[in-house]
Amino acid sequence: MKPRSAIVALTVALVAGPNAATSQERACRSPEPVDTINEMFSAIVACWEPPPGTAGMTLTLQFSIRRNGTLIGKPRATYSRLGDDGSLNRAFVASVLEALDKALPLPVSDRMGGAIAGRLLFPRFTAASGDES
Repeated sequence: MKPRSAIVALTVALVAGPNAATSQERACRSPEPVDTINEMFSAIVACWEPPPGTAGMTLTLQFSIRRNGTLIGKPRATYSRLGDDGSLNRAFVASVLEALDKALPLPVSDRMGGAIAGRLLFPRFTAASGDES
């Protein structure tokens, strides 16, 4: 069993992960083994294409994966900051769920699979501001 401080550090890394992951280069569905939290989020973000007009929208999901990189149960939204347009909001949420679906199963290394199997993950997806989204 991991010490409490290690679990807290893992949780902090999971929440911060996608912001750092967006800066890393990775192709969607790359077979390259995922060995860190940042690599895991980078693998998911590589499959994400936010719809036009969603700049600044944010969605945080909660889910767990097995040691083989497959999803346990259904992801659940734990936080969102969306806009006033219902159809655009639905398109944004759908794009996040589609990215997760495309990225899974993640090609996790044995070490990473053992470290995160069954643990709650909280990736945050934020569409870039400006012309980037």
